[in-house]
Amino acid sequence: MTDAITAELGKAAAAISAIDPAQIRKAADIIRDAFRNGNQVIFCGNGGSSADAQHIAAEFSGRYMMERPALPGVCLSNIAPVTAIGNDYSYDIVFKRQVEGICRKGDVLVGLSTSGNSKNVILAMEEAKARGGVTIAFTGDCGKMREIADHAVVIPTTETPHVQEGYLCACHIVAGIVERELFGSRAVFIDRDDTVARNVPYCDDPDKFEVYPDVPEAIARLNRAGYLVIVITNQSGLNRGYFDLATLDAIHSKLRRTVEAGGGRIDDIFYCPHRPDENCSCRKPEIGMGLAAMARYGIDPSRSWMVGDSDSDMEFGRRLGCRTFRVGGDVPFSDAVDAILRERSSENVYIHRFACACEH
Repeated sequence: MTDAITAELGKAAAAISAIDPAQIRKAADIIRDAFRNGNQVIFCGNGGSSADAQHIAAEFSGRYMMERPALPGVCLSNIAPVTAIGNDYSYDIVFKRQVEGICRKGDVLVGLSTSGNSKNVILAMEEAKARGGVTIAFTGDCGKMREIADHAVVIPTTETPHVQEGYLCACHIVAGIVERELFGSRAVFIDRDDTVARNVPYCDDPDKFEVYPDVPEAIARLNRAGYLVIVITNQSGLNRGYFDLATLDAIHSKLRRTVEAGGGRIDDIFYCPHRPDENCSCRKPEIGMGLAAMARYGIDPSRSWMVGDSDSDMEFGRRLGCRTFRVGGDVPFSDAVDAILRERSSENVYIHRFACACEH
């Protein structure tokens, strides 16, 4: 029996891991832009998909992972209108009828259906499109909804439970992206050795650790501009036995004190203790440390930066979704900060102009 359970878990994992990330990204963009423009996102589905529709709508009207203002996520599965419309008219139009009443141009209608053939969801999508709404389908690898919707996130299986598991996972990812990109923090992720401090291979003594002179004031400038400053560093010397955790903590305490003495602040330090042969998910260029920082601080990677001196730092930043700046040689850390703040200044001008245009 254990083997059968393992097999089912494997099938679920296979279906989820085969979802096209670009489809999830596009769905998140559509929903984010609708909220940004003052529109609502309307969810509907039947049976288990009805429960999923309520669940995901609540991730927006309540919260997903961040404390932030409520977003207008609406579900059409409330029992009174569904039973009233079903009794007075037809179950086929229980969602369409509600869409007639609430859908405005620019709203998004999200239909969930494992089969892709739920008539009442299809009719609701058609009505939303007729009213100038945008439609998204979360569905299995079958049915009509994939072709009817403006955009579809297809779970590549026809097995009902695994379709539902897949689109619940995909919807959670969408909720996280939308939340971070509307309300998330900006951060500058920084490498440690040869970026903000002289590289001493497997440094085992705080007295050997030296922060570059331009770094404290440069970090203070990032702090004043509203960026979190987070160190992301590979420290395999721990697992190689070259130094212990107390030594690493002492080195990082010195780094913090030195930056603070220059008026700056390091918000957090994430380190990977693993050797390359341990094949962990956190050693750069793997993005485990970045994902942990994003979850802890609600960071929007699209408005964040990675600054480092190596190929692995640049790959880490790109994979996380950050902009990147490479230092080293004749390019000091302060040059990276200059570039970041110039970009921030240009972005602020754009946001100001956009706000003024909206007011008029």
